[in-house]
Amino acid sequence: MILQPDTIRIFIGFDNISQVAYHVLVNSILRQASRPVQITPICLKHFQDGPLTRPRDVRQSNDFAFARWLVPWLCNYEGWAIFTDNDMLFREDIANLWDLRNPRYTIQCVQHQYTPSCTTKFLGREQTAYERKNWSSVMLMNCRNCGWRGLDPGYVNRASGLELHQFKWLKDSDIGDLPKQWNHLVGEYPYDENASLVHWTLGGPWFEGYEGVDYADEWLEEYCLMRSAESGSHLLEATTKYRVLT
Repeated sequence: MILQPDTIRIFIGFDNISQVAYHVLVNSILRQASRPVQITPICLKHFQDGPLTRPRDVRQSNDFAFARWLVPWLCNYEGWAIFTDNDMLFREDIANLWDLRNPRYTIQCVQHQYTPSCTTKFLGREQTAYERKNWSSVMLMNCRNCGWRGLDPGYVNRASGLELHQFKWLKDSDIGDLPKQWNHLVGEYPYDENASLVHWTLGGPWFEGYEGVDYADEWLEEYCLMRSAESGSHLLEATTKYRVLT
């Protein structure tokens, strides 16, 4: 398939424990996109026969912690792509993120500077603190440049987690910044009505105990719209009543 220049390629991490989050995120993209999009899940089982052969790290909180780095390879080191985690929601047109591409950089991301506020997150999983944490959860990837910089399956299989997620395969000058609104960390940052892409890094409203987090009502509405465009309002009302009763 030959993609037109204005086709937005986005790859989204897929994890069985958060399948609903993936599908709601996809719906939020499709509902608001003003240009054609090509959406591909990064699902670990799709790589079980290669090229990702490294064993799962005990510190991984999802299945796509390392598989995300295969995006440029999947694109044959051509053009641009977006990668995002699945525990997110677009609140505006993805084309506005796509238009921030700058060929000067190999990777563009929100360059968070924070220390996690807790030591555990959803399902009791460990919250690991490290420099440049969450930089790789939303990336504009200049796939051709990634190839030049050696981001191939061989490197992805042998590199440590910190080498990858801290972008040690790049010079700092190869990493471009994105506005913080494009990776708003829910629970780590104060509520922002202008956030363009919200990220439930500590746990999203699809998990028990996180129903009251910021933007949960918007996620629930998007979920209902995904289930039925015509009956979205009815499902939203019914689901809300159910949560109140329980």
